Amino acid sequence: MMKKVLDKGYVRLVDTMGSDLSVVNSARVSFNKATESLRDEDKKLIKYLAKNDHTSPFRHATMQFEIYAPLMVARQWWKYIIGSSHQDPFTAWNESSRRYVTEAIEFYIPEENAWRSKPENMKQGSGDNLGIEIGKEATKKLLCQIEAGMKNYDWAIENGIATEQARLFIPSAYGLMVRWYWTTSLQGVAHFLNQRTDDHAQFEIRAYAEAVKSFAIDKFPIAIEALLI
Repeated sequence: MMKKVLDKGYVRLVDTMGSDLSVVNSARVSFNKATESLRDEDKKLIKYLAKNDHTSPFRHATMQFEIYAPLMVARQWWKYIIGSSHQDPFTAWNESSRRYVTEAIEFYIPEENAWRSKPENMKQGSGDNLGIEIGKEATKKLLCQIEAGMKNYDWAIENGIATEQARLFIPSAYGLMVRWYWTTSLQGVAHFLNQRTDDHAQFEIRAYAEAVKSFAIDKFPIAIEALLI
C-alpha cells in the first residue's frame, strides 16, 4: 500500500502488528478478560484510555512505514520522534546511506507556482504563495545550483573518490530525497500526527502526515481517532 506525496515522494505501509482489539486486550489483561471481537464497550474503553492518558495499551500495536521524502522533511520528522513525550524505546528509524549506495539522486523541486512568502508576524513558517515570476526565477536558480553540484559529484566518483566523501558535493541538501523505514507504536504515530497535521506545520511534512494518517485510520480506526487531539 503506497500513497504518493509531493512530486517524487511517497509513504508506503510495510507492515502492521495488532488492531484496535490489541489495545483492549492489553488493557484488560490484568483482569484476565480478553475478548475475540470488538464490542461497543471495548470502543468506549479505548476512548477512556486515551482521554485519561492511560497510554501503555496503545504501545502493544505497531505500524511500519517506508518513506521517501526531502531531507528537510526527514529531519523535522525525526525531531518529533526523539521529542516524543513517552520516549518509546522501541521506535526504530533506519535510513539509506550514501556511504554505501549510489542509487539515483533526486531532489524536491517546488513547482513554479508553489514558492511561498515569508510570513509577516512569524520567525518561521510561510505565508501565501508568491507570484509566478518570482517562482520561475526561484526554480531556475535551484535547478542551476543542483546541476553545478551534480557535475562536481560525478567528477568525484569518476576520479575514484570514496562515495562517503564524494557525497559532500551533492547540492541542495535540504531538497535531497532520502528513504527510510519507520516503525513505531500507535502512540508514536498519534504523537507525530498531532504535531504535524496541525495547520501551523510546514506544508511539505503536513502532506506526509496526512498520508500516514490515512493508513493509521484504515488499520486502527477507533484507537487513532481516540488519540488524535
